[in-house]
Amino acid sequence: MRSAAIALLLVAGLAAGCGAGAPQRVEIVIHYSTFEPVALSAPRGVPITFVLVNQDPIDHEWLIGDAAFHERHRNGTEAQHGERPNEVSIPALATIETTLTFDSPGTVQFICHFPRHEAYGMVGTLTIT
Repeated sequence: MRSAAIALLLVAGLAAGCGAGAPQRVEIVIHYSTFEPVALSAPRGVPITFVLVNQDPIDHEWLIGDAAFHERHRNGTEAQHGERPNEVSIPALATIETTLTFDSPGTVQFICHFPRHEAYGMVGTLTIT
């Protein structure tokens, strides 16, 4: 829970006035097939580097997008991940970084779509302000 508070404070600090420039960093830890933190907010137009730390002995994925994006992945029409920074495969016990900039306000979700992982609770929300 402490890491969630730190991540939320970090992202809130970005919104308070850091502005565009060098990417800011937010860590999301995967442990026992859950994301921590599960709720984040970020200002639009600021590059955010997500540091994805998989502490589990199994692979996971971190896919972030709107409802239509996730529906395509649930149905298997985009089962493979290419060179897209919002579609990240994370091997067991690995750390992967990806940088994204969100230009429009709104809410998106990050989900692991491996079989039964979403139903187990591997879902988080990012609110872009």
